[in-house]
Amino acid sequence: MKKLLLVVDVQNDFINDDTKVLLHKISNLIDSNKFDKIAFTRFINCNKSRFFKDLHYKRCLTKKGTAIAIDTKDYKVFNKTTYTALTKELRKYLKKEKIDQIYLCGLDTNACILETALDLFEQDYDFYILKDYCMSSSSKKLHNNAINNLKVLVGDKRIV
Repeated sequence: MKKLLLVVDVQNDFINDDTKVLLHKISNLIDSNKFDKIAFTRFINCNKSRFFKDLHYKRCLTKKGTAIAIDTKDYKVFNKTTYTALTKELRKYLKKEKIDQIYLCGLDTNACILETALDLFEQDYDFYILKDYCMSSSSKKLHNNAINNLKVLVGDKRIV
């Protein structure tokens, strides 16, 4: 059984007092040798996006802001312009690498982790959300609310 650790959007623009604790935790998880493959996602925004135009979201517009805040150790990085990490490119990678299980960690629980988990669920992937390795850059309350919603939406057994 091939396991993938998918590190979602651990980028400079999302690091704050609530999220900085994840940097060390996720780095240790990467070094744990518990996963056959490790990959990262990076959210990239632009001034023509819905995020910018409709939400006035100004994060992840610069190279510094989109930079991943931990050492990727030359693992695969998937750029994305959406909430979900389950892009066409990632789906091809999962198939090519014969990934059986996906473990999600990173940022933001209430947005990209949530959307990715819902997409994985609906597309019948075997996945788990590592709740202690996720956080919301907006607040711990949003993180907790998202975890509670995910328990209902994808099932308790998917939250570990």
